[in-house]
Amino acid sequence: MTLVVVFSTMSFKVDMHFCGDTMVDYSLQNKTESCGMDVDIHNNDCPVVQSKSCCSDKQIVLDGQDDLKSSFEKLNLEQQQFIIAFVYTSLHVSEESSSNNTFEQYAPPLVAKQLFKLDESYLI
Repeated sequence: MTLVVVFSTMSFKVDMHFCGDTMVDYSLQNKTESCGMDVDIHNNDCPVVQSKSCCSDKQIVLDGQDDLKSSFEKLNLEQQQFIIAFVYTSLHVSEESSSNNTFEQYAPPLVAKQLFKLDESYLI
């Protein structure tokens, strides 16, 4: 149950850098590094300015749950009754079973023969 809560509340992001159709770099924590083939549009040295670069960056974001608190009043009447009955019976059953130990009333059986002596098997 703990793992369900941890993984449902955890959020993370994946940054990916593609050069054409090939993924060059990915990162789970930081921004991805460029492959060096990005076109600088503001570069005046090149007579032919390409308006579109072959590189692209994509980001996948998975957000976890933020609202884990559920109020008892939001439950309908049948659900409230079930929870109350479940808690009440589980508390009282555990109290009765721990206090009502029937084995304390009886003595252990007497040993008629010592079997390790009959088979002559001794633990060394």
